[in-house]
Amino acid sequence: MTVEPKYMERAIEIARNGLGFVSPNPMVGAVIVYRDRIIGEGYHRKYGGPHAEVNAIASVSEEDKVYLTGSTMYVTLEPCSHYGKTPPCADLIVRTGIPRVVVGCLDPFVKVSGRGVAKLRDAGIDVVTGVLEAECRQLNKVFMTAHTLGRPFVTLKWAQSHDGFMGGIKDGVKVPVKFSSAESSALVHALRARHDAVLVGAGTVLSDSPALDVRFFSGNNPVVVVIDRSGKASEGCMNITGRLLYYSAVKPSVGRAEWIQCSYDTSIRDILSDLYSKNITSVLVEGGGEILSSFINAGCYDEARVEIAPLTLGEKGATEAPVINSILCKVENMGENIIMYFRNNRNNGDVLME
Repeated sequence: MTVEPKYMERAIEIARNGLGFVSPNPMVGAVIVYRDRIIGEGYHRKYGGPHAEVNAIASVSEEDKVYLTGSTMYVTLEPCSHYGKTPPCADLIVRTGIPRVVVGCLDPFVKVSGRGVAKLRDAGIDVVTGVLEAECRQLNKVFMTAHTLGRPFVTLKWAQSHDGFMGGIKDGVKVPVKFSSAESSALVHALRARHDAVLVGAGTVLSDSPALDVRFFSGNNPVVVVIDRSGKASEGCMNITGRLLYYSAVKPSVGRAEWIQCSYDTSIRDILSDLYSKNITSVLVEGGGEILSSFINAGCYDEARVEIAPLTLGEKGATEAPVINSILCKVENMGENIIMYFRNNRNNGDVLME
């Protein structure tokens, strides 16, 4: 079979249109080619909706449907072979009569994981895998990491002064300091919209009573996860709307919270494993220094976003920012601030940051 990478590039391009709408499913794009002409293409638009392969086949015009039995489908991720919210895409491809399928990368999800390709080949379809594999894995680094490690993809996020403080002190009392601009605050809300959940600790809830929503950006509000082992901070959750998961040894006073009982001995890894079991594949950690350091010390993170403001707090500084020893991937200017992006290669070295 002759393979043209340009069609996989197109499938990757259109797959990105699903960002923020398909999680916990992966972003997937599919392109159908007949004699070097695209006759159909589609992407996974919304969680619970038709998959990319279904939308691509449906997009083929009536006059071009006769060419399906002589076409090649390029798809960024292995077609599913099981019944979930939708029927198996592999079965549809077989019924449609498409004789050749080019797959970007295999699906690590245990219910698929090679079974989709095997089903196609068993039906006599010519299948090529691993075309632009690194790019296809990068497209779904969250999905790949979650189903490979059995825990959500974790992004750490904090802002600090130039001299390394996350807050200040006045008259002996810790006080918040504004580090972010209006523009960078909007970007934080965009970051929340791209994660299934946002996680904070008791200290953040007590000091800020945060909403943790995406009011400065268009997108879905994330699930809010609070780690409060003593149960002392639940009253600070009153501004949180939507789904709230509360990890504590004490039942919270916020009646709508989903209480997950834990103790001081419950590890970060155990909490992440529980979140994965709840179909949460990505978590943005926005807590204070203590909760952030606990993730760093446990090695339970994949990326970090650190915003540094040109402020020197000196003796007025309080709460030292965490120290991170990971690969610096990117630095960008945001007004007078700079934002540094890090990657933890110990967890997902084969899934690169853009």
